Amino acid sequence: MRVDKYLWCIRKYKTRSQATDALKKSRVRVNDEPVKASREIKIGDRIAFKKDTIEFEIEVLGIPKSRVGAKLLPELIKEVTRPEELEKREFINLMHKLNRPRGTGRPTKKERRDLGDFMDLEE
Repeated sequence: MRVDKYLWCIRKYKTRSQATDALKKSRVRVNDEPVKASREIKIGDRIAFKKDTIEFEIEVLGIPKSRVGAKLLPELIKEVTRPEELEKREFINLMHKLNRPRGTGRPTKKERRDLGDFMDLEE
């Protein structure tokens, strides 16, 4: 299976074209070598890819026939990302939550209910 299709099948990229773009920008390496999108993946290969300033690394345990559900991923990949990179991802996620001004974005479930109750009172 091609490396771009594999990264899409195991849900590391939302679309196959995003995976292909990452390969074109040399953000993906297989066994520590930069590769093209057409490179064939084999069981045992180690894929390192940079996404959102975080360097992820996985080991190929199996090759799916098509895109798989998230529950089946442990059968296909082994996550070998360094702990420092995972901590960096958690820190970035926390910063996004803390920097979001209250009341912006999509309303929470409670806010939607309160808004619905308010709108019903107006009628």
